[in-house]
Amino acid sequence: MARIQIPLPETFVFETALDIRIGDINYGGHLANDAILRLAHEARLRFFKAYGYTELDVEGHGIIMTDAAIVYKAEVFHGENLIFRLGLTDPNKYGFDLVYQASHDKTGQEVARLKTGIVFFDYGKRKIAPMPDMFMTRFPREQQGGMA
Repeated sequence: MARIQIPLPETFVFETALDIRIGDINYGGHLANDAILRLAHEARLRFFKAYGYTELDVEGHGIIMTDAAIVYKAEVFHGENLIFRLGLTDPNKYGFDLVYQASHDKTGQEVARLKTGIVFFDYGKRKIAPMPDMFMTRFPREQQGGMA
């Protein structure tokens, strides 16, 4: 079976540290597979907040997640911390991909890579909306990791 490959962007636009809590641990004693998506969601919220946005208001539109992919690289345990680095890739008329690299805060070992497809959404009309031009001006071309 072919494995998912998630290439990292050349540049990351945001970084945050997250604690691994007891609720993030599975019966095997390490980070649960569903917990990494919750942690990525927290990192995404912090990313938008750092740029003055919320998931419901990015230059007048909200966002929705259209897909997700995860590649696990190493175990993580309760009480440890992860550094999430986020980068923007693969733009289109309606959104982009957000790529996350999660690494152990003490060793730097990569723990996981994730990609979530982000699409802009008009919640009033319940329809997909074009990516706001002002959103992309926040990120210099060299920070757009493959973005045109």
